[in-house]
Amino acid sequence: MTTSVIVWGLAPGGPRAHAAAHATQTLGNGSVTDPNISYVGRWDLSSGTAAVPNWTGGYLQTAFTGTTVKVKARDAVNFYAGVDGGADVFYAGVRGTVDLTPRPLPQGNHTLRISYRSGDTVFQGLVLDPGAGTTTPRVPAKLIEFVGDSITAGALTDRLALDSHAWKTGERLGMRHTQIARSGYCLVGKDGCTGLATQFFKTASTGDRNWDFSRYQASAVVINLGTNDIGHGVTGPEFQAAYTGLLRDIRAMYPNAVLFAVQTLKKRYVTETKAAVSARNSAGDAKVSYVDTTGRLAADELSDPVHPNDKGHRAIADRLAPIISAKLG
Repeated sequence: MTTSVIVWGLAPGGPRAHAAAHATQTLGNGSVTDPNISYVGRWDLSSGTAAVPNWTGGYLQTAFTGTTVKVKARDAVNFYAGVDGGADVFYAGVRGTVDLTPRPLPQGNHTLRISYRSGDTVFQGLVLDPGAGTTTPRVPAKLIEFVGDSITAGALTDRLALDSHAWKTGERLGMRHTQIARSGYCLVGKDGCTGLATQFFKTASTGDRNWDFSRYQASAVVINLGTNDIGHGVTGPEFQAAYTGLLRDIRAMYPNAVLFAVQTLKKRYVTETKAAVSARNSAGDAKVSYVDTTGRLAADELSDPVHPNDKGHRAIADRLAPIISAKLG
């Protein structure tokens, strides 16, 4: 069997931003159900009065008129907010109505992005100037989904999800991006380790409510799993079967996505991961590739023997972004 293999750092091409044009300028009211608010990731909007991001790295974005914007928080929460494409400002332990523009903006059209980090991660809407409102944001047409464990989640970096290679790669490619990742997770479910072979298809990182895949379609899925499985006694055959099944099942949910199986930085289950990709290629799925990460990160790019630091995540994004861009065309 032949496996589609990519060696990072060798793929041609660069990032391409695909942005949808502004649609109607009908003003929204900034409520949770405002159609001018774009939720990226697996958000629970079922209550109608609160929006809750699941997994990690979920964010919302919108555009608005006027000179100020505030966000309503139910209880103490930590989040990042960026206005008009500026730096993400960290708000720690804030609650109630949080002013994101203590210095009023020039009158006109503005943009906002909010990413929740920890605490009571519940979005209850925006407060805008009298007579102002939200407008349809300009958002990328394509979305990239990253699947993994603590490395994909950005553990041990200063800003966690925002410092991860997943976030950085998505930003570099000009795509919406999600991180279906959590520290300590495995591919294969074992006692003491949640398996993403099944949990990937759920709304949240815990619980058994199925995610509604009609909410969005990914253009690309990047999988980095296997670092933790070895510590839970997962055998090679178990891992290979689970990986093959995960690729098959993701394909069923995302018929047109390009899938990437990334070699773990610790080079665990390499043979089994390649075999899973080969099995899918042999089954007629040509949009599945193995990414060879040979060329370990330098000592100053690691927080510990396993986790990249911010510099390391930048290095990974530098290598990964052109590979993805070349496959997306």
